[in-house]
Amino acid sequence: IFVISDSCHPQTIGVIRTRAEGFGIEVVVGKMHSFNWKEVQGQVCGILLQYPTTQGIIEDYENIITEAHHSGAKVIMSCDLLALTMLKPPGEMHADFAVGSSQRFGVPMGYGGPHAAFFATKDEYKRLMPGRIIGVSKDSQGKLAFRMAMQTREQHIRRDKATSNICTAQALLANMSAMYGIYHGPDGLKKIASRIHDIARVFQKAVQDLGYETSSPESFFDTVRVSCRSKEELQSVLKRLEESKINVRVLDEKSICLSFDETHTKTELDLLIRSFAGRDKGSDLQKIVESLPVPSAIQVRTSNFMTHPVFHSYRSEHELLRYMHRLQSKDVSLVHSMIPLGSCTMKLNATSEMIPISWPEFALPHPFAPKEQMKGYWEMFEELSESLVKITKLNKVSLQPNSGAQGEYTGLMVIREYHKSRKEGHRNVCIIPVSAHGTNPASAAMCGMRIVVVGCDEHGNINVKELEEKAEHYKDQLAALMVTYPSTHGVFEDGILDVVEIIHSRGGQVYMDGANMNAQVGICSPGDIGADVCHLNLHKTFCIPHGGGGPGMGPIAVASHLAPFLPSHPVIPPLHVDPKHCLGAVAAAPYGSSSILPISYMYIKMMGDEGLTRATKVAILNANYMAQRLSASYPILYRGKHGRVAHEFIIDLRPLKATSGVTEADVAKRLQDYGFHSPTMSFPVAGTLMVEPTESESKAELDRLCDALLMIREEIRDIENGKMDKEDNPLKNAPHTADVVSSDNWNRSYSRQLAAYPAEWTRTFKLWPSVSRIDDAYGDKNLVCTCPPLESYVEAEQRVA
Repeated sequence: IFVISDSCHPQTIGVIRTRAEGFGIEVVVGKMHSFNWKEVQGQVCGILLQYPTTQGIIEDYENIITEAHHSGAKVIMSCDLLALTMLKPPGEMHADFAVGSSQRFGVPMGYGGPHAAFFATKDEYKRLMPGRIIGVSKDSQGKLAFRMAMQTREQHIRRDKATSNICTAQALLANMSAMYGIYHGPDGLKKIASRIHDIARVFQKAVQDLGYETSSPESFFDTVRVSCRSKEELQSVLKRLEESKINVRVLDEKSICLSFDETHTKTELDLLIRSFAGRDKGSDLQKIVESLPVPSAIQVRTSNFMTHPVFHSYRSEHELLRYMHRLQSKDVSLVHSMIPLGSCTMKLNATSEMIPISWPEFALPHPFAPKEQMKGYWEMFEELSESLVKITKLNKVSLQPNSGAQGEYTGLMVIREYHKSRKEGHRNVCIIPVSAHGTNPASAAMCGMRIVVVGCDEHGNINVKELEEKAEHYKDQLAALMVTYPSTHGVFEDGILDVVEIIHSRGGQVYMDGANMNAQVGICSPGDIGADVCHLNLHKTFCIPHGGGGPGMGPIAVASHLAPFLPSHPVIPPLHVDPKHCLGAVAAAPYGSSSILPISYMYIKMMGDEGLTRATKVAILNANYMAQRLSASYPILYRGKHGRVAHEFIIDLRPLKATSGVTEADVAKRLQDYGFHSPTMSFPVAGTLMVEPTESESKAELDRLCDALLMIREEIRDIENGKMDKEDNPLKNAPHTADVVSSDNWNRSYSRQLAAYPAEWTRTFKLWPSVSRIDDAYGDKNLVCTCPPLESYVEAEQRVA
């Protein structure tokens, strides 16, 4: 049993109900202060508390947390980050986990997103955490470096045994919130929080003086509940608020909630109070301010936070911009060169597509604003959905899933609901090829499905004979097959129609992973192939930036028989949802990360049918051109029946490792010296590199990467021929930083010029690697850095002064 406080946000309760269903966890929603622990002794695995509550109340949860722990349950607190600058933090109340959104730290509401979440826990639970974690390591020169840590928890390694199906994270949004925190620092954040609290207190006192019942002044941070004396009075207040263009949250027939933030001023406050007063003249705000009592000490924070020097060093826009630029300059991005990551589709994010997301009409709306105020957004949702239906040749689309992995999970849950509606809820076997993305088995596990793996033949295709045997064996339990097309091996499988028929003839559904849709749009479709559901990576095929890992969008398209089971939402039901059969919410906002949908909308509209089809053809052409150019020097692992690849291809480095000792990691690191990001390493086959050029790159850029790889092949040949040492060579020592190359001590068997300027173009523009070869073993043992000594803070303060 998982217990949720009834004071949690309704969207939170909705998402958890959906998630719990796949795991077979019973969800109980109740009042925590009167919860009867004796009735469920030993049965409750965890509880969720909202802090402050959905109505803005600051609850004292310490006794509840103690009771939960005595009962053997873990405690999660869903928190407001800004409120925590003033309130006692969850850790000091002995909660086990703290979660929430970082949206309040400088990110627009965006009609639902994107925003970065946060997840914090005790050290003892670190190996159970979901998602990507960055830890500290050192490079070959002993300098500080960062790398992903504890990767054995994750889907790309543990697959269905992973702690989550998360593939990436909202990295771009996390950085935005981080910069907000860095700029303001703890003192600035406390000032912002204090001002918001004061505005809320002034409003509460003003409406209380007008005779309304309100939250008690010591019990809230930024949200005030107001109760009217009758339904009619509330309707009058709502009418006046609407005339003033102010939206509020209606709780029931007599009560509303109002939340304040740092953008609110005396003008909005005066308008609000007039709406409640029912007259043109507002209250004397100055008198109210002067009459306010000293704030109560309930749950006040006394501990320090954000003590690292970085939160005390950048107080001017100039300094912050320089700091941000220094960080950005360490990264290889599309402004420097092509990023040939296979299965990632790193294509152009056109400026014309990006501009609209900065418009206030897209950036500012609250996700629960009245529909009639959001007609433009809803028209875009409708048109974008129609476009995706046309592209996929399926029937209906849900825009709610926030990532490709979440799209997988949603699609499989839709299939699960479909089987249940047919009295076939026992169908729980999901067949997945061994070559599938790790998110596939992880998503299936989240839906409570049993994973059955099917192998591939020597050409990289699904082993159809093995598939048929397993589908027949499990025909009474078969729920779905998850398949990627073109395959993760970068080929169009000739037997795909047979694969689909094998599953359908045994009562299963076909889930198509849309990771490789950039090779389908306009020339074939999931509907043509016979898929029942498909997710679409809008951050791949449809141009939303990857943002270092996020934001992503993973809408799903479904066939007509699955349409009634698309996800709904407890606050704002999306378009065309069947209330009788629909799945519950899979995201907190009804349309997921709505504010980035204009990017894909613009891309599709500007390209048109002809342009989208041409883009697909050019993407395939570019991949085949590169594969052909490189094939004389590197083995290309898989090709289709006609000797061609799809939109990506795999370079097999295993034979070269046998002859030279050079690994795929060595080639990946050496490419940095040439100014390129590495292709995808060791996926879907260990010891390989997978290259996806996309349609966005010119022939000149394709040739430049080919030239770099061919020059690296010559360096490998020198090792094979004994001209270079097997350990002391440019590949084993790559990447070469400016520090290394300019050092007074150069004791390597090759020249500095070969190390730093292996190609002529690197002399014209050189993007220096920021760290040398990372010590992976050290990084595995050091998850979190030790905070700097106290002296560092003093030095930081002196620099600021």
